[in-house]
Amino acid sequence: MADEYFLLVCDDAPHDVVLTDPGVRVLDVAQAVRRLTGLSVWRSKVLATQIPVVILDGVSQEDAEAAVTALREAGAQAEAREQPEPDFLKR
Repeated sequence: MADEYFLLVCDDAPHDVVLTDPGVRVLDVAQAVRRLTGLSVWRSKVLATQIPVVILDGVSQEDAEAAVTALREAGAQAEAREQPEPDFLKR
């Protein structure tokens, strides 16, 4: 019997939330990163200063937009990027 692979079709492609600039209020941005990721304050601050950095990986579009809004309200510049299609699906 031959192996068969199935492509699961989703309504929403996964998105990444990318922090591009923490701005001048780095501590406020670190608090927002902490709320979004559940990391400690120290690790959130380290993550917020290493830019560009992916804060959330593979989330829905609604969650990504909410996270970007939270980061922007804290004074950062962030964007939601759609994950590219894997190479094995391109035929």
